Amino acid sequence: MNRLAPSLLSADFSRLGQQVAAIEKAGAQVIHVDVMDGHFVPNISFGAVVMKSLLGKTKLPFDVHLMIENPDQYLESFVTDNTEIITVHAEACRHLHRTVQHIKSLGVKAGVALNPATPLSVLDYVLEDLDLVLIMSVNPGFGGQKFIPSQLDKIKTLKEMKDQRNPKLVIAVDGGINLDNIKTVADAGVELLVAGSMVFDAPDIESRVKELLELIQ
Repeated sequence: MNRLAPSLLSADFSRLGQQVAAIEKAGAQVIHVDVMDGHFVPNISFGAVVMKSLLGKTKLPFDVHLMIENPDQYLESFVTDNTEIITVHAEACRHLHRTVQHIKSLGVKAGVALNPATPLSVLDYVLEDLDLVLIMSVNPGFGGQKFIPSQLDKIKTLKEMKDQRNPKLVIAVDGGINLDNIKTVADAGVELLVAGSMVFDAPDIESRVKELLELIQ
């Protein structure tokens, strides 16, 4: 089943609890937690404290996306009862296999994200160990960017790799997802679709979530 993961990066933090309640009520299945450090990407977002403020206020699982350098130093702080998966960037990990195993040792699923220019070949020797691969369809660091068309072919190739080598792998996409392209992206093989400004900038968040869900189910 395809799942929609609204990204907190685009939420109104003065009404964070209220907006998370709205996406949950509308049927969103996951909360995407974008963590930026101002080093790996040219922006700073928030850390584990903000994410943990939602504990007890939502039953939705956390999909933690660490856009940070030296992620191994911070993995433990993002493990909570709600944390389903922690995704790190291949480009930020000197020892990617070790980092993936570190995540799994914490009792959560392990994902690897790839920037638009990063080839799928970097996954050749870890693909069978992964629970998720996140294709960045924009250059990470800012919300509200346009989908990079070349990433659609990348998704299709990853789907072939998944079918051949790791059928249980979840393919995720993050960046530029909107009403016009979400169905095309889902049809290409993406099962977890991250949407930020498309959700939280909508006049009616609940209606927008329902609209997006209808397109991917």
